[in-house]
Amino acid sequence: MKRTGERLAGYLMTAPFYVLFGVFGLFPLLYTAWVALHHWHLVNGDTGFAGLGNFGVLLQDPHFYNALFNTVSIFVLSTVPQLFAALGLAALLDRPLRARTLWRASVLLPNVVSVVAVALVFSQLFAEDYGVVNWVLGLVGIDPVDWRSDRFASHIAVSAMVMWRWTGYNALLYLAAMQSVPQERYDAAMLDGASRWRSFWSITVPAIRPTIAFTVVVSTIGGLQLFAEPQLLDETGVNGTGGADRQFQTLAMYLYEKGFGEFDAGYAAAIAWLLFLLSAVFALVNFSLVRRMRGGE
Repeated sequence: MKRTGERLAGYLMTAPFYVLFGVFGLFPLLYTAWVALHHWHLVNGDTGFAGLGNFGVLLQDPHFYNALFNTVSIFVLSTVPQLFAALGLAALLDRPLRARTLWRASVLLPNVVSVVAVALVFSQLFAEDYGVVNWVLGLVGIDPVDWRSDRFASHIAVSAMVMWRWTGYNALLYLAAMQSVPQERYDAAMLDGASRWRSFWSITVPAIRPTIAFTVVVSTIGGLQLFAEPQLLDETGVNGTGGADRQFQTLAMYLYEKGFGEFDAGYAAAIAWLLFLLSAVFALVNFSLVRRMRGGE
């Protein structure tokens, strides 16, 4: 009876997680898969079974591949520099500094600022006619850039917003991991004549590899689901087209356009499931690559 009571107590203590996951995680996922198999209007509901028809049309949709290219491009331009910058920033914050608490708290400020406020500020910075960025480029003799109309330029503008918001957050994660590395390792490396740079790459980075893997996976999922920053940068409207020529429309924006612009919930659900599968594949690939870094298995 005692063993049964202990087992039941364990189930009861973990039950809230599984209940919440089932209601807010598993059920929406399965229901989205059901909607994706139907011709489903957002207002009128189910209008007929489609099978894999929505997926077949989606795989032949040029707008889908355009959104996929934009998503991957913005993801690479924002995530790779962001994680390296966060690693360097964490190394600086890990050194003895005056007012260390103030500096460490300040790097988190961009993350707690509303994304709408961030988008408004960066929209002014990257404005074509009166933006600060084009003014600085003009000082060195570079012609003004149309940051919204040009595909590559718009990707840089969106990536800048993402980097500004999330670099400090990742830096604090790296900093917390760095502070758990035993000081004896650095002392031994110093006695062997290793430089600070060599100690960082030979001791610090391998020691915080699990945290690096975590940030890579989370950044991958967030990057592939990017919506708010490019949506707020778009001046053509609120329908999720991502510019006049869809030059910075992401997969999440295309899902929004189909689901809430055209009310085609079945097609939008198919996009959601492909986005889920792509996020899982990218996350697993990145996780495997990080594990193999620095002698990982």
